[in-house]
This record gives sequence, structure tokens and C-alpha cells, in this order.
Amino acid sequence: MVHLDFLIVGAPKCGTTAMHAFLRGHPEIYLPERKELHYYGSDLNDLASQITGPEHAALFQRAEARQCVGETCIWSLYSTRAASEIRQEHPDAKIVIMLRDPAEMMYALHSEYLYQQMENVTCFRKALQLEAARRRGQHIPPTGTPAKLFFYRDIVKYAEQVERYLQCFPASQVHVILFDDLRQDLPGVYQRLLGFLNVDPDFHPEFGLINPNKRVRSLHVRRILKQRPPWARTLARSLIPMPGLRQRVRNSISRWNVSYAPRRPLAEALRQELVAELTPDIERLSQLLGRDLRGWLRTSRHCRAA
Repeated sequence: MVHLDFLIVGAPKCGTTAMHAFLRGHPEIYLPERKELHYYGSDLNDLASQITGPEHAALFQRAEARQCVGETCIWSLYSTRAASEIRQEHPDAKIVIMLRDPAEMMYALHSEYLYQQMENVTCFRKALQLEAARRRGQHIPPTGTPAKLFFYRDIVKYAEQVERYLQCFPASQVHVILFDDLRQDLPGVYQRLLGFLNVDPDFHPEFGLINPNKRVRSLHVRRILKQRPPWARTLARSLIPMPGLRQRVRNSISRWNVSYAPRRPLAEALRQELVAELTPDIERLSQLLGRDLRGWLRTSRHCRAA
């Protein structure tokens, strides 16, 4: 069995990808290149990226004895079983939880789903309205993604998720990072995390932009590149006879079809509705963490007119 010193358990779209990358650069830390391992959380065992025990162990074969060994598994916070499963195998492990304004997190997650072709409802408000039907097994995108991953409101019920870990681990083993703090003081947040992990806190990685918001320029172009219909293959062969060159052109078109740009701000009217729904959970989380989270309750935060 793999010995883990720490786990970044989520949540998604809260800076986990960036923190994973920054921690991998530390010489005293071992993290597999691959994240989102989905080994823990048997209630989500229908995730396409779920891995077996041997596959999990193989990812850590290169870890050195002197290194602090960890993994990143963003759905382990949402999972109702992961906390107890991790506690059973790694009772001394340190738990890193990353959280974000829940309205903004849902909006960012929907955008990511669209880019990954997991979600087929392009309107965020409409996707939220479909939650009740999706709980009944209706209107689930035909991508093989578990229905639970489309229950956006459940995914941001942070208070009960954090409580599960605090019930399984002493508070001294749980470290919570807020996305707002990352934006305001990334070096300070990183240094404090290194201190929590008991590794050299004076290591300074190159803090670059990691995992920016991605958008597809043309869904039609992506569909052709993915499905490669007969007419497209015939046309490509007639225009570019050399297979290697065809592949390079295909890769170039694929790269061109992805743009990196900030999301449009969440519509103010929708944010007001979500804040009203989310207020009880945010207030509960605020008490649980001993943090003032009133900023998440502002209805004019990065919003546009509906």
C-alpha cells in the first residue's frame, strides 16, 4: 500500500491544478504528474478516471524516502466516502482543502465541463434549472459522466464536505485554502502550505498562470476533428497526401480552435438568486472555519447585467 503524507482533496476549479504544479517543483515533495486520481471515494466509482490499487501504487514508485508524498484528487471532497476511506488507510495524512466563492465555482465548473464536452447545455442558468430532472435520471449528457457531477449545487455544499474531514481527522491535520487568498497573496499562501507540510518553506517556484479558462472557438470544427467523418477524411487526403503532414495540420487546427480568455462575468440577477440559496451554507462554513466569508455574499461581485 502507498504511504501518503498529504492529499489535496478538492474542490474543483479552486486552484488545485496550479497548487499541484507548484508543489511538484519542490525538491522535498513527490506528487505524480497525473492528478485527479480518483482512487478514493467508492461512491463515485463510476468516474472514467477511476484507477485500481496496482495502478495507484505504480504512480508512486519513483518517490524517494526523504520526500513528502502526496496526491491530488479533486472529487474526494465531494465524495461522501472518501474522507473515511482515506482515514482508514492514512490516519496521519495531512488534508489540503481548497475552496472558492461557490457561485463563481459553479460557473467556472460549468465552463470547464463545456470545454471538456461533458456538459451539453451551454446556458449556465438552464443547466442549473435541469438539476431536478437530472436527479431523476433525465437530461443527463450522453458522455458517460456520472449524474452526480451535474448536481452543481451539491458540489458547492462546502460546510458538510469540510465537516466530514474534520470528523475523520484532527483539525491540526486539515489545512484550508481560499481562492481569494490565492489571488491576493499566492507566495504567502504557498509558503504557509509548505510549513503545514513540514518541508522547506523558503523554496520559491516560478508562479505562472496555470490552467487558464479555455473556450472552443468553433464547436463545429471540434466535432469534425473528433468524429472525422468520411467526407472530411477524403478531403484531407486529397489536399494533403502525406499522413505525417496531415496529422501536424490537424494538431495545428486543434490548437487554433482553443482560445484562452477570461469568462464573461456571472450575470448579476443569477448571482443574486444563487447567493440567496447559498447563504445558509456559507454562514455555516464561516463559523466552521472561523473565517469571514461575507465577501461571498455580495451580489455585485464581478457581475454583468442579466
